[in-house]
Amino acid sequence: MSWHVIWDNAAWLLEGFWVTIQLTASAVSIGLFIALILSLLTLSTHRFYRWPAEAITFFFRGTPLLVQLFLVYHGSGQFRHELDAIGLWSYFREAYFCAVFVLALNTAAYSSEIFTGAIRSVDKNQIEAGRAVGMTSFILYRRIILPQALRIAWTGYSNEIIFIMQATSLVSIITVLDLTGVAGRIISKTFAIYEVYIAIALLYLVITYTMVFIFSRIEKRLNRHKA
Repeated sequence: MSWHVIWDNAAWLLEGFWVTIQLTASAVSIGLFIALILSLLTLSTHRFYRWPAEAITFFFRGTPLLVQLFLVYHGSGQFRHELDAIGLWSYFREAYFCAVFVLALNTAAYSSEIFTGAIRSVDKNQIEAGRAVGMTSFILYRRIILPQALRIAWTGYSNEIIFIMQATSLVSIITVLDLTGVAGRIISKTFAIYEVYIAIALLYLVITYTMVFIFSRIEKRLNRHKA
């Protein structure tokens, strides 16, 4: 095996490594915000609010991520004039934006289900007690519901973050040079298939278990009252 290929392309692999981190951070940050909105809409008693949220969740949980990437990246070109009219074509023609857009919506759909279940699991007696002392819905969510829902949802949500990080490897299909995309370019030049894929597998392991360590520390902090 020609391991010198890894050292010769270490700087390029490091660039792909940081692109993977950036994609994950951007998708998770945007996806978290969307997921909370979808969860609240799903819990609404009004069908006008609930049905759109359920439709978004239904689509993004029911179709493969790769198909979603193709639909947005390749399909948006068919609506170039409409997107250009509202000033969005300059974004949708960029592969990186399409990758973040799809990853954020995909993780939002799965995360919203996790948060919805967690919110429903919060003790109803505490909610009734909060209402009895005159708390508004906003204060009730901020002080009672969301903090407890976060503790309940954390294990499932942290696994979802790790999943979406690993799913970033698919964006190389739409020309984004993440870790997997860079590996493909190096292999096309050197034909060092095993060396390169072993190297990026190790890098993904580093990212994954670093995240596992951080999430486990956060989980202990969230549940320190149970110690």
